[in-house]
Amino acid sequence: MRLTGKWLLWFVMIGAYVMVLGGVFYYNLFKWTFDEKLKQDIVETVKVYAPTLRNGLLRNPRAITFEEYDIMQSLAKDERISSLVYISRQGAIRWYKEPRFLGMPWDEFQKQVPPPTDAITQAYLSKMPKTRQVPKEPFYEIAFPFSVRGEIVGIVDVLVSRAGAEVLIGSAMRKYVFLAVGVLFLLGLPLYFFFHHYVIAPLEVLRDSVDTISLKSMELRFVNRPDEVGELGQAISAFLQKIKGEMEAQVSKDKKYKDAEQKWWRALLGVIIPSDEYVIVVDENNSVLYANFELGGGPDAKNLHLLDVVDSQQQNLLRLVGQGFESPNRMIEGETVFKGQSSRVKVLHVGEGADLSRTLILFSPKKQVSISV
Repeated sequence: MRLTGKWLLWFVMIGAYVMVLGGVFYYNLFKWTFDEKLKQDIVETVKVYAPTLRNGLLRNPRAITFEEYDIMQSLAKDERISSLVYISRQGAIRWYKEPRFLGMPWDEFQKQVPPPTDAITQAYLSKMPKTRQVPKEPFYEIAFPFSVRGEIVGIVDVLVSRAGAEVLIGSAMRKYVFLAVGVLFLLGLPLYFFFHHYVIAPLEVLRDSVDTISLKSMELRFVNRPDEVGELGQAISAFLQKIKGEMEAQVSKDKKYKDAEQKWWRALLGVIIPSDEYVIVVDENNSVLYANFELGGGPDAKNLHLLDVVDSQQQNLLRLVGQGFESPNRMIEGETVFKGQSSRVKVLHVGEGADLSRTLILFSPKKQVSISV
């Protein structure tokens, strides 16, 4: 995968990860905010009616007054309230949506309509409003106790639906996702252009410059940049110059070695080989290293192949040279014609393998025998 693809993949993955974390945070924040607002609105609504309800409970503990009835009807019409129970000081149902429960004792009522939580009990014991989440259901139960001089005179129990809050939370989360994707895009676009302009494009130029490097000059044609890509180009350029220096040193070393070997062969064979015999020394590529006779430029033959010295038609000689390659360190003898003379040939191939070997070819002209009559 290319670097731009990897960057894009990582950017999307990190962006999605941040969006999920942010989504969890904002969902809980929205949930807490809207739920608290919902509960606070219900509490404030009931507080407005609290004096009237308290007075009605004190004036007529056994039956609901018209003012209380109007209040209950008004609360029951609130879309946020799913259920409403009004309990008197004697523990009787003072108001409920079904008339058949009116006046029923609380113990009998809760057998037929079980309370979803213990909010009523906790409100009665603490004499303070209590809110409880209904388990596994989108409802809150809020119990409001009314007390006079520390004595509970009645309780209003409200079952509040979270449906409206869920709608608001869903709407807020959709806006969050839309804005998060927009921010991710707006943030990623300039980052991508920055990444492409300052990293990818210079690397592509550097790649093209590397492709055009000549093995002769070992020069990297790349404009210096004051950044990491420029430092990379300078490092490659320095590496190329180092390779060039080592190659030149190796070439010089090989030349010196070849010159020294030619001197060695000249000194050695000049002593051993008689002046009327001819000798050629070739390397593993059959390039002439030394010859004790002049080859178009002096005794030190250079840049000449064996076939430049020996006629390619001399199949017998070439066969002997081939046998020498096949039988290293063993003298191969035969006859051929060299320099217009019938000569005996000795071929000796020595070396440690195909990459480093030397072959010595010795021509000994046959002496002419004159017969006197």
